[in-house]
Amino acid sequence: MGITFIKKPWPDEESLSCLDAHVRQWFKSKFKNLTPPQRYSFKLISKNKNVLITAPTGSGKTFSAFMVILSDLFRRSKQNSLMDGVYCVYVSPLRALNNDIYRNLILPLREIRELAGNHICDVRVGIRTGDISPYERQKQLRKPPHILITTPESLAIILNSKRFLEKLKTVRWVIVDEIHELASNKRGVHLSLSLERLREAVGKDFVRIGLGATLHPLKEAAGFLVGYENGKLRSCKVVDVSWFKPFDLKLICPTDDIIYTDADRMNDLMYKELDKIISSHNTTLVFTNTRSGTERVVHHLKNTGIYNEEEIAAHHGSLSRDIRWDVEDKLKKGLLKAVISSTSLELGIDIGYIDMVVQIGSPKSVTRCIQRVGRSGHGLNDTAKGIIIGMDRDDLVECAIMLRCALDHKLDKICVPKNCLDVLIQHIVGMALYKKWRVDEAYQLIKNSYCYHNLKHDVFIQLLHYIAGHYADLEDRNVYGKIWFDEKNKMFGKRGRYTRVIYYLNIGTIPDEVKVDVYTIQPKKYVGSIEEEFLERLRKKDIFVLGGKTYEFKYSRGMRCYVEEQKEETPTIPAWFSELLPLSYELAQEIRKFREKMFQTLKKENKKDDNVDKILSTLPIDHRSKKAIKQYFETQYHYLQKTIVSTKKIIIEETYDLKKRKILVFHTLYGRRVNDTLSRIIAIAIGKKTKSDILTTINDNGFTILLPKNKNIDIKEILREIFSLDIIELLKKNIRKTELMKRRFRHTAARSFLVLRNYKGHKISVRKQQINAQTLLRTCEEINKDFPIIQETYREILEDIMDIENTKKLLKDIKNGKITYKIIKTPIPSPFAHSLIVLGEPDIILMKDRRQRLIELHEALTKKLSQKTKKTVTTQIS
Repeated sequence: MGITFIKKPWPDEESLSCLDAHVRQWFKSKFKNLTPPQRYSFKLISKNKNVLITAPTGSGKTFSAFMVILSDLFRRSKQNSLMDGVYCVYVSPLRALNNDIYRNLILPLREIRELAGNHICDVRVGIRTGDISPYERQKQLRKPPHILITTPESLAIILNSKRFLEKLKTVRWVIVDEIHELASNKRGVHLSLSLERLREAVGKDFVRIGLGATLHPLKEAAGFLVGYENGKLRSCKVVDVSWFKPFDLKLICPTDDIIYTDADRMNDLMYKELDKIISSHNTTLVFTNTRSGTERVVHHLKNTGIYNEEEIAAHHGSLSRDIRWDVEDKLKKGLLKAVISSTSLELGIDIGYIDMVVQIGSPKSVTRCIQRVGRSGHGLNDTAKGIIIGMDRDDLVECAIMLRCALDHKLDKICVPKNCLDVLIQHIVGMALYKKWRVDEAYQLIKNSYCYHNLKHDVFIQLLHYIAGHYADLEDRNVYGKIWFDEKNKMFGKRGRYTRVIYYLNIGTIPDEVKVDVYTIQPKKYVGSIEEEFLERLRKKDIFVLGGKTYEFKYSRGMRCYVEEQKEETPTIPAWFSELLPLSYELAQEIRKFREKMFQTLKKENKKDDNVDKILSTLPIDHRSKKAIKQYFETQYHYLQKTIVSTKKIIIEETYDLKKRKILVFHTLYGRRVNDTLSRIIAIAIGKKTKSDILTTINDNGFTILLPKNKNIDIKEILREIFSLDIIELLKKNIRKTELMKRRFRHTAARSFLVLRNYKGHKISVRKQQINAQTLLRTCEEINKDFPIIQETYREILEDIMDIENTKKLLKDIKNGKITYKIIKTPIPSPFAHSLIVLGEPDIILMKDRRQRLIELHEALTKKLSQKTKKTVTTQIS
């Protein structure tokens, strides 16, 4: 038992000897040699070992998992022992990837059968997702595929299809592809429970095979894949060949002067670099960080007149499936010169030969960077090539360290959500539809999932009470029991005629989301619409831009947001905020180390230029990036009077924003999730002290707090007060009043069948769902403030959206003196604070105002530095 790492591969001939003769003959006719993951996996899978394989895109991962399985199926066929049942279940998060795998298996199956002779029966492969027609599903019942390709959601539905479940009794292998994409969210949690339910239905263990390109830590990913048996982790062999493929990575800066190049000129220079890259490669995949950015880049490239309009395409989630499929098809056929994407092409499907990946702006994590760049150089011996174009100084520093980490094989950690009660509620209902359960038997099955291994028994009983409808207050709101629960005899099972229908029509973890209509209050007038995820971030008195005007958020009702126009007010929430990916905690840590190293080097007066240049020369960056980063650090160092920024010291800067309002800038480079959490805690404490609402602005490098007029704040006293508080309870009280709580409660309520998305075949509008959720939230609180669905909403916000654990650790380290802080007063914000001060549109196309304000800040700072220098010289002369 346990997780072990396999260090040594088997020789090719020994690995191939595991295969049936005709399968081996086919394989050798197609491929010269085994790829690195295949040299490990063939032998391990043939020995029925659970295996986690991490290897780059284009390394033969698919056949690493499937060849031994195909071999076994053909052997059975020859021996007339291949039954009409499913032997292998393949699960991936993407339907497009499922279709791709299907196409990639059909040809080998046909060709191997032809080699073996027509006397053997077909090895069948089939897809089971929401796209499959009722006719096809019926056909699969009569002649089930031996290899079933599906998604996490469809697998959960299959487990409650009694007739098809019989066809799963033969399952011997389960393959989980793109495991890194599933393990870190609720779709993966859902899948982990489905695998345990499948294990119970089959009656014996099956072989689990996990595939992924970017996994860290591998033990966590392996644990997620295999789960527990009798309280101990099942065994798993880990094959790590993720770094055998070489990477060619580079950060470039489009301008010689990143500070004084205005927005229009910067745009022109960026497109000049992009044109140069695209024209010198066959096919270039360009990633932007927002869908709007994707559309603008495509628009520009098509209007240059350099490219044929048919050679340039956009690919993102807002486009129709047919358009996306058409783009993917053209990519495979080599018909496109460049494809611009936000996130939709960073994983999964085989998109043919791409020889260059370009990322505009930071992708915010090493793992995401590797995932995207790994889409290039698809051949086994090809180099994966990637270029990041940095558009501001923070971007340049961030991306430089990111690329260094990538070359040093340092990935971000995956974080597996634990004890998600809403997902568990879905599965308990699903289990009750299958059969009557003893409570202890069901509890043990659930605890076998890696995601629920530490679930408390009393919480499980609490869930059973809720699902059984033991709360009269909820019945008054037309929320009825889906199961019966006999607490005395410790049994539960299905209840009601409509439970099965409710389960099938409301299963899944992905919430319904639509745009929110924005109206002014007086006069009542429609202004436009915003994304619901953007509304989640709004708090009363927040200012945001819509249609070129600034509005103050007042309140929301259902799917409507009510505002008042506020002319000439500075936005507190930028319009793109909801689209931005947060900087990973691990990468933030590496950037902090780099900052400390640079400042320590600057402190050494002798040969400091040589030392700084030496540090910068170790980074995969061009000369313009080096110049910009060096200047950035030198200006910060001298402006803050040679204050050393370190991993063990936080700088708190008391300064003034562009409107001469007093602000505190917390230089807390811990990523946006920690800064979101920490800024709320400090803002709540200051707000209580001053009896006022406190406005905060956050990014990945820190946060600002706008201080109330004529109020003195002792930050040391504020921090001492925070150290004595229960910060989780403090945050819960704060979150309860927010849009974030309202919206996330709807999501958890929908997953928990408290709010239905679909009833008796009728789709319930998101607006109605939201109104119902707001009413039910109050009802649940009246029953118990720790009601399971409320608990889960807070858990999701604090752990998945914010980062409560790393924030608690940071505060504990400050309290214990492991991390110190220094308060510095500055008349003008220091360079490291500039991006926070002018937090506006970072999109590479629309950044005119932002760049102009950055220039103004830098000019004021340069002037102040110059005055300091003159004063010093005058004093020395006198």
